[in-house]
Amino acid sequence: MKSFKALLVSLTFILATILNAACGSSPSTPAAQPTTAPAAEPTQAAAPTQAPAPTQAATSGRTKVRWFVGLGAGSDEGAIPAQNAFVERFNASQDKIELVIEIVDNNVAFDTLATQIAAGNAPCLVGPVGIRGRDSFKGAWLDLQPLIDKYNYDLSDFDPNLVKFYQVKEEGQLGIPFAIFPSFIIYNKDLFDEAGLPYPPAEHGAPWVDENGVEREWNMTTLTELAKKLTVDANGNDATSPDFDPEKIVQFGWMNQWTDPRGIGTFFGAGSLVDENGNAQIPDHWKAAWKWTYDGWWKDWFIPNGPYGGADFLQGPGGPFSSGNLAMIHIHMWYVAPWALGNVDFDWNLAATPSYNGTITAKMHADTFGILKGCPTPDEAFEVLTYMLSKEHVSELLTIYGGMPARLSLQSDYFTQYNQTSFPNKTDINWNVVVEAMSYADNPNHESWMPSFQETTDRYNEFWNYLANTPDADFEAEVAKLQADLQKIFDAAK
Repeated sequence: MKSFKALLVSLTFILATILNAACGSSPSTPAAQPTTAPAAEPTQAAAPTQAPAPTQAATSGRTKVRWFVGLGAGSDEGAIPAQNAFVERFNASQDKIELVIEIVDNNVAFDTLATQIAAGNAPCLVGPVGIRGRDSFKGAWLDLQPLIDKYNYDLSDFDPNLVKFYQVKEEGQLGIPFAIFPSFIIYNKDLFDEAGLPYPPAEHGAPWVDENGVEREWNMTTLTELAKKLTVDANGNDATSPDFDPEKIVQFGWMNQWTDPRGIGTFFGAGSLVDENGNAQIPDHWKAAWKWTYDGWWKDWFIPNGPYGGADFLQGPGGPFSSGNLAMIHIHMWYVAPWALGNVDFDWNLAATPSYNGTITAKMHADTFGILKGCPTPDEAFEVLTYMLSKEHVSELLTIYGGMPARLSLQSDYFTQYNQTSFPNKTDINWNVVVEAMSYADNPNHESWMPSFQETTDRYNEFWNYLANTPDADFEAEVAKLQADLQKIFDAAK
């Protein structure tokens, strides 16, 4: 999912801090972020004529396990010494396996790995890698379940739904949770206070109690009504007023910030643009989410559309929300970081994702490590993997790459430390809602495989940008055209 990974904050625990940290590259500063449609997957550079040499040679008498780094985080210069030190510690911890790390720049990592796989020279371990990076090599990954069963690997320290998150139909258990970035609502407390409105629910499944003390189910209908009350024009009228002027909006109530049509659709429930037979589809609930967004842009006016997305009053270091003129957004844990929220001049907090038709879906970004089917020594690779993800050693890698630990037993200390280091003067952050969000992860994931990934991505982004900038679009016709075009792309890929 894109080239947005950036700005690792090197603290005891650090948080990957830019869009799609689970799958992108790692530049040293945040890339500019879109307000209505995301950038496409980075164009992959041509593979080098020779794969980079491993940084270590295998010691005689040991089984060599190659570890490929570059599909996600890890190829940035600052991470390399720490990764090499981790390898040295592992190799010193036992005398049977020699772990050999291969670090490849993200710009060429996809092509390099593809070349190695095609040549029958695949590494064993790959990671950290997100869903989009993983699914760029669909069918190449080893099902870990037989190894989990063989070695009786204990998964009890992970949320069961998060374990299921890595279960892929007809492919198996493709990963064990490592670093995660759940999603939730972030809201501007000052704007709620100014409007005299109660804050969104602090717990998933809890009702919203409105300004009159009436309990309301926290669902999309309630969110819409609340967001309209928080959308204000230059004369102080909100979007529920007959005097509201949509051409003079100065404050918006809602935005699914920094995501794409698949992420927008997943707000209403998990799904895919690919059906079980490999054909193009538009899930009904995704179409409903897109229509809800389109109406929010051009009819109900509580979501910034394309033109408003570029307005000066919505620009901030962390995009529209950090401007102080957007009341609520839905976004991932990587956004709760000093680069986005450290210098804002308003108070904020975290709240629960609302339900759609009784179901809550909080889309997930996540990094893990996979073992390739071409690995000649899967048992030894699994031993390395379990060392990496163990309670005793996983924090070493989390410190290198950033992210919230997937292990439940590590999360309490993580939030305490992260709060102290990133927001030392803010003591009321509702971290519990982040933990809860793990149970509502989307499966299939919104970044999962599609045929002709890049071409498909370009087409649905074209569709989305058109809607975001066209107030009188024929929504039904555009959706039908999108599905037809996707089918042509899928057919050509067969």
